[in-house]
Parts: sequence; C-alpha cells; structure tokens
Amino acid sequence: MATSVAGEGQQCLNGIICDPQTKILTDLPSELLEHILCFPVLQHIDICNVSSCCKRLHDVCHGRGKVWGHQYKLRWPRLQRFYRQNECCDWLKEYKTRHRVGIQIRRMVESISKRFFTEVVLGDSFAEIESLGMPEHFCEDELLFILNTDKRKSLTLKYYAKKILYFLRQQNILRSLKMFLEQPVEQQSALEGAVLVDQYCNPLADITLDSISAQLDEITEKVKKMLRIKNPSHPTLRNAQGDCFVIEDFDLQRQVVCAINSVLYEQLQYKGNEFDYYNPLNSYIHQVLLRHTGIPISLSVLYMTLARKLGVQLEPVNFPNHFLLRWCQKPRGSEDIYDFVYIDAFGKGKQLTAKECEYLIGHQVTADYYSAISTTEVLLRMVGNLLNIGKRGEGNEKSYQLLRDSLDLYLTINPDNVQYLLLQARLYFHLGIWPEKVLDILQHIQALDPSQHGAVGYLVQHTLEHIQHKKHPLAPETKSRSTPEHLEVQYSVGLIMKHKRSGYNCVIYGWDPKCTMSQEWITTMRVHQLSNGANQPFYNVLVQDGTCRYAAQGMDFHQWAFAKILLVNCSLYMIICCVHLTFYASTQQIFSCQLSTPWFPLK
Repeated sequence: MATSVAGEGQQCLNGIICDPQTKILTDLPSELLEHILCFPVLQHIDICNVSSCCKRLHDVCHGRGKVWGHQYKLRWPRLQRFYRQNECCDWLKEYKTRHRVGIQIRRMVESISKRFFTEVVLGDSFAEIESLGMPEHFCEDELLFILNTDKRKSLTLKYYAKKILYFLRQQNILRSLKMFLEQPVEQQSALEGAVLVDQYCNPLADITLDSISAQLDEITEKVKKMLRIKNPSHPTLRNAQGDCFVIEDFDLQRQVVCAINSVLYEQLQYKGNEFDYYNPLNSYIHQVLLRHTGIPISLSVLYMTLARKLGVQLEPVNFPNHFLLRWCQKPRGSEDIYDFVYIDAFGKGKQLTAKECEYLIGHQVTADYYSAISTTEVLLRMVGNLLNIGKRGEGNEKSYQLLRDSLDLYLTINPDNVQYLLLQARLYFHLGIWPEKVLDILQHIQALDPSQHGAVGYLVQHTLEHIQHKKHPLAPETKSRSTPEHLEVQYSVGLIMKHKRSGYNCVIYGWDPKCTMSQEWITTMRVHQLSNGANQPFYNVLVQDGTCRYAAQGMDFHQWAFAKILLVNCSLYMIICCVHLTFYASTQQIFSCQLSTPWFPLK
C-alpha cells in the first residue's frame, strides 16, 4: 500500500531527488478515499477485500457510509425509489439482506419449476414466497431481474418468475383495496377504485394512480383552455390545480360541461366501443385513456372525475344496462328524478331527461334506479362487468384468469355474496387448486345460506377426495391400444392433431376409451349432442396456446403431417413435448391424465 520512495538525499534512477517523506493510501482524507472506492470498476467483493486490509479502510467502508451506498445503488438501481434522497441507512445491512433475498427467491423459483410436472395448476405454491417474511420490494426486484435477463436463457425460470410476480403484486393490490374500502365514504374516489381494479387485473403493467391523474390533468388543462376562449372570467380558471371547489351558478356549470364535451368527444375523439363492447380492455381505465374508447361505466368515471376537477358535482347512477351520471338542476338536497339532467358519457355526453333515459333500455323503471350510488357500488358494477365477460369466455386460460381475478375483487368488496362464493368454489374445484380454501369457502356458504346444502355437499365430498388423492397419489395406469377394450382408440400419445371445428393445433398426451367425467360435467358441456355421446374415446390434448383440453374423438380431429405442422408455425414447446410423448408411446407406457378434477373440454 506504500508508494515507492528514495531515502533521504538519495537520487532516483532519473536523477531527481524524491521527497524523503513516505506517502501511503491511508493518509488520504476520508472523502477522497470514498471517492476512489466508489469507482465503477470496483465491485462488492473488491470493497470487502479493501475493508479487510486495515482499521482505517474498514472505517471508511462502514455500513452507513458512501461506499456501500454506492455499491447498493449500482447493483440494484430499481430500488432507489424506496429511499428518500440523502437518506442515511445501514447500506451494508441492506446489501446483505437484498443479496440473501435474491438467493432465496431464485431457489424458490427453481423448486417450483421442478414441481411443475406433479402439479396441474400452480395455485397455492406461490404463497410460499410470502411465508419467507422478506421485504416485498426485494422479492419483486429479484423476480424482475430474472425476467430482464437474456431473453434466450432460463425460459422456464422466467415463466415461473412471471407467475410469482403476478401473484405477489395482486396480493399487495388486494391489501390496498381493503384499505381503500375502510376509508370514509366521502373520501373514496371512483377514479382511485377504478385504478385498483385495473391494477389487479393487469398486475404486470405499469399502472399508477399518479400517472392516470397526470393524464387527466392534461385533459383538464385542455378544457380550461376551451373555457378561456368562451369565458375568460370563468371562476374555474382562477382555481389552482388540485384545489377542491364547487361552482354554484348553474350557467357556469353548463359552460364547464359543454367544454368537457367539446374536448373529450370532438377534440380527443373519445367514444363508446359499440363494435367490441365485451372486450375487457373497455373496463380498464388506463386502456380507456390509451385507446380513447370504453363502455358506459368507465367513460362515466373519467367524465365525472374531470367535472369534479373543474368544480361541477356529478353523481353516478346505477341505471340498468346503461350506466349514467346525473347533474342536479335544483338546489342541493332534491331527490325528485325530474330535477336532474342525466349525462350519457357513452353517448358523447348527451344530456337526457328521466323519460329519455328509459328509451335507452326500451322499458320503464322505478324511481330507485335514478338514485345516486356510492363508490363501492360503482366498483361492484365495474367488477361485475368483468366477471360476466369472464363467464362469457371461450374456456381458455385468459378467460379463466379474468374470471378468477374478477371473483377475487368482487368478494373482497362484497365477501358475503353466496352466488359468487359458490362460483369461486366451483372454479377452484374444476381447476384443481387450493382444495383447503375451497372447503373454507363452502363452510362460509353453508353458514350464510343453509339452503345451498346440496351443492355444498357435492363439492365437499369431491374436494375431500381430491385432498386424499394428493396425499396418497395412485400409481399411473398403463394402457395399451392392443387390448380389446381400447380397440376404438384411433390416435396415440404424441400425435399432432388439428381440431376440425375450432381449428387449433394440439398434441395428444393421454386418452380414455370412454368419457370419464362426472354426469354434471357431461351435461354442462353438452357431450350428449355428439354423435356417440360419452360412449367414445376422449383425448387429453395440449393446445398450441398452452392450454389443456379434453376432447372427443368423433369427427373433431384429423392428423397433421409432421412437416406440415412446422409450416404453420407450431411452437418449439409443442414439438419438444411431442418428442418426449412419442417416446413414451413407443414404449407403450401411455398414461392418461386421471385427476380428481377434470380438464375443461373443447366446445
């Protein structure tokens, strides 16, 4: 560590007399030493080695100093938003904790990957992350690190890291939603609630209340610019951004509403999505702002928020089949439905009388439907729309995920709804996830409504069988197509097929000589309408989109040539599965996927 110097009066090789005083690194001021040790080339191992040299360097590299703070920020830049500027904390301790979390998370992801082939749908596995008791933002940062590594590497780890990140963010959003619902009614914002719904259904997207509010502030400024042209002395123009105020004069309110209509529907071209009404994107507030299209309730939340920013109080109206806003034309406190003008945000801000509202739905309604509703009721209707879209889905992974998410949201807001509790229990039961949670849900249903004993008893019985099956799994059944009872099976494991009616490509990974599902399942899926009904071979197939289905032989399949399937852009994953499954078929170790809960079939 010492510099090379000549003795007193001794000349160096170049003939110059050196300073007789010895200079060493530790003689430098602490600030300069910290600056040197913060050089980007140095890594945490180098800092550990330097701090072990002597007490002086050890003191310079102390935990609360600049050196370890620099190492922490250099290695995990995404975590800086969790610390205040110039915050003094034990950076060495933070570094060690974050490093340890990274190791544990990676081990957890790898362990879930190894269990993939023994679990049909990963449900309660992700809860293990929460049980580690580690800082949540550290876990999320490590998962993002896995996702952002080289796209061509560790694809399996990326898949499960994405699933775990989805789960963790949703749990955090649910906690935020519960805190939101605990606030006094007058403090609840429909926009904030809509953002929470949006975040829960799209947990991997970068959606924040601040970013949504900033976009609405930009629209508000456009409206003010329009008002400035129409009425330069309008009181809204004198109000500072963010201040809460209400305009009392009705004519001044009308000027605001007209300016909103002009900016929103003429200048920015917002409109109701009549051609793709049941697209879930219409219900997500960030997508409404991005695509400038939505359904009545999402456009009403946007319209109502803009109006309140500009001093006009509009109230949400839970009108059947068409969400509306109402605008009082009389002194406050009136509940006469004819004292209000009703605004149709879906219809470009058209103003309607109470009678004209009935023309929208084609029939008369009672006065109760014209009443203002709370923010909680607005969220229930918004989530209810998503729930209905999920139920209308085609039985693929996306529709099931939307159904699960919307059920979680609805039951968080209204936890005692027996209808949706039973739907959630049935969904978990059929997907084969969280059997213990299914039993808890069924117990809660029985306490709320004893008349549901029949449906509850059926699910309890089969859920207990599923739990018993998980504890004591049966050995896989070996099948051979050469046996007499299997002679009608035309296709074997590993064959790549195309479904004639639905048009998707798939690979067979199991089969049954007859349908093995319950009578309830057969009736629900209308199996009896097939040519041979349930009395024909059924196949477990892996579809190209990654979903698994249970399909009848009938006239639904035809075999593809292997070269042809390559030409239709079959995924590499399917080809690899086909190779492995063909190997099993060649050795006649053909297993059927006989689970206590069935796969959903092809429709």
